[in-house]
Amino acid sequence: MKVNVKYFASIREALGRGTETVDTRAASVGALRDELIARGGPHAASLARGKAVRAALDQVMSNEDAALAEGCEVAFFPPVTGG
Repeated sequence: MKVNVKYFASIREALGRGTETVDTRAASVGALRDELIARGGPHAASLARGKAVRAALDQVMSNEDAALAEGCEVAFFPPVTGG
C-alpha cells in the first residue's frame, strides 16, 4: 500500500526532504519505521530505535501499534519542548 510520510525538524534536515510517498508492506507505524530504518544511511541514523522519535497518524499522535491504511499520512518528528 502507499502511505504519505512527513518528516519534521532535525529528521527533515537529516533526510533532506520533508515528505515522500512510500510503497510499504508495513501494517503499523512501528513496522513502517523499521522499514525506513532498513534503508540505511540518514533514515537509519535519524529514525534509529535508540532515538526519541514521536509519530502521528493522520495528524493524531499515535503509538507504534497504530494500524496503517492505504493513503494514510504518517509524520515522524523529534520530541518538542517549549519554553
